[in-house]
Amino acid sequence: MPTGANDMVRTVVTLDDAVRMMTDLPEVTEGTRYGNRTWFVADKAFAWERPFSKADLRRFGNDTPPAGSILALVTADVEDKEAVLAMGSKGFFTIPHFDGFAAVLVQLDVVTKRPLRRAIEDAWLASAPQRLSQAFLSGGRP
Repeated sequence: MPTGANDMVRTVVTLDDAVRMMTDLPEVTEGTRYGNRTWFVADKAFAWERPFSKADLRRFGNDTPPAGSILALVTADVEDKEAVLAMGSKGFFTIPHFDGFAAVLVQLDVVTKRPLRRAIEDAWLASAPQRLSQAFLSGGRP
């Protein structure tokens, strides 16, 4: 049992946790794209599982790639991606394959729930039609 702030155990975010966060959002569907589990809003992908390809692994060279489940989340644009990465939240990163692409990668074994939930909502908002995003932002459901 934890006795102080330094003894607190950080809860690991699982893929199931991330899926619940995504499917709690309006009109989210799940499917497959390029062989990877993908989440859509209005037929537009906003999140997907992103295992590393052999080319990705080669680019890591002698560095150890992030372990565990990796989730890709779209951002509004490349500037938004850079802002997310600049925040320095644990678990958020990118790889050369994503250079110039408006998306970040998230290592679920490292990220905490609050920044992940915020990033998932932002990815959904970047992809959702205006009627859905406006209703969500005003606190209502479409």
